[in-house]
Amino acid sequence: MQEYTWLRQQGDTVTITLSRPESFNGVKTNQLQLRAPTVRDMRGAQKQHPNDAEDRELALFASLAQVAPSDLEQLKLSDYHRLQEGYFRLVSDAGAEPAPVADADAPAGE
Repeated sequence: MQEYTWLRQQGDTVTITLSRPESFNGVKTNQLQLRAPTVRDMRGAQKQHPNDAEDRELALFASLAQVAPSDLEQLKLSDYHRLQEGYFRLVSDAGAEPAPVADADAPAGE
C-alpha cells in the first residue's frame, strides 16, 4: 500500500492533512479525521441519496468526518481526492489477510 505524507491511519480512523486550511463547522483547520464507516452509515447515505452516487458519497464522507456536506463542497478537488484515498484506506482489506498456511503434504523446506 502506498504511503502518503498527508495521510495518517490510527486503527479505525484516518487523519488527512489538507493543502490549505478550510472552515469546518465554523472552525478553520487544515486537517480532517474520518472514522471507519459502518453498514448503518452506508445505508443512511443510500436512503438520503438513492439515485445520486456523488451526493451519496458526499453525505457519507460528511457523516464520517462530522462536518456539513457544504463544508466538503468548498474543498479543492485535490483535497477531496485525499479524503477519498483516506476512505478507501479505511475500507481496504489490504494487510488484513492472514499469513498463508504451510501445505501439510508438501516436503519439508518447500
